[in-house]
Amino acid sequence: MADFARFVPTALLLLSTVTAFGQSGPSASDSPKIIQPGAPGQPGKTLTPETAAGPRRSPAKADIEFMQGMIMHHSQAVEMTDLMPTHTRNKILLALGQKINVSQTDEIGFMKQWLTERGQKTEMPMAGMDMSNMKGMDMSHMHHEMPLMPGMLSPEQMKALAKAKGAKFDHLFLTGMIQHHQGALTMVEDLFDTPAAGQDAVLFDFATDIDNTQLAEIKIMKALLLKEKK
Repeated sequence: MADFARFVPTALLLLSTVTAFGQSGPSASDSPKIIQPGAPGQPGKTLTPETAAGPRRSPAKADIEFMQGMIMHHSQAVEMTDLMPTHTRNKILLALGQKINVSQTDEIGFMKQWLTERGQKTEMPMAGMDMSNMKGMDMSHMHHEMPLMPGMLSPEQMKALAKAKGAKFDHLFLTGMIQHHQGALTMVEDLFDTPAAGQDAVLFDFATDIDNTQLAEIKIMKALLLKEKK
């Protein structure tokens, strides 16, 4: 592990994504701009409304469920990284957590935009519940009652993470985020294995970027776990 100190910062730099959500508002004469997050180490792409929308057809049910589910999935990852400043002093881990937080927060915004532009809800309805009668109700506790997406930490795992400090937190965060990322890879695989799904050009590129980025981050986190054992 002699080169570890050089390897991890370099890998983190390669994982940086340049996003431009809301950085410059369009003038009155401009067409609306849609920014798609780029691949790891690459800037985002400005899409025309025609390119972003693709063929004028309704998205596949699996496409909608993938985006809605991934919003919930990413939200938990952001919740995990929000704990880091008060739970660890590991500078390398803090840097990785910050990049996960920024990239996944931007991606949540992108997914909500994708769904809204296609007339879809940004939240996944709970199975067996009539959401049309829920207007005005306090929904803040509902996500804990929804089925977890693949790889998401259980409420018990989240409580243990929130209670941990120092080296204990570092270990639980790394093992938990690896589990979490592997679940995201499963979601991408399931999407592409579903007939007629993943045909939207923007969604295809986005899901592919998630796959590439999280594979790279899993490798970094596994290397950090190996360093723990030294």
